[in-house]
Amino acid sequence: MVDIKEYPSGVTFKVRVQPRAAKNQLAGVYEDAVKVRLTAPPVDGEANEALLEFLAKVLGVAKSQVELVSGHTGRNKVVRVSGITLGEAREKLGVRG
Repeated sequence: MVDIKEYPSGVTFKVRVQPRAAKNQLAGVYEDAVKVRLTAPPVDGEANEALLEFLAKVLGVAKSQVELVSGHTGRNKVVRVSGITLGEAREKLGVRG
């Protein structure tokens, strides 16, 4: 079960990133995080940038609304997305509460 926290301005949730994948895609749940496969390598912040762009596209928000809160150098990250509700995030990420 993914732990998505709702705030007045949006949501935060954990992400587990798998870099250097064949394609960018949601890959289910890993422990309490959304697993995301990215084609970008984990070099010079490329995977972080790819993650923010990918999540913005999946969630239907502008890239400026997606922010990396923690985990800049690891696979486990926390992401904040403004302008969406808990229900919208669960639906678009394909996870249940």
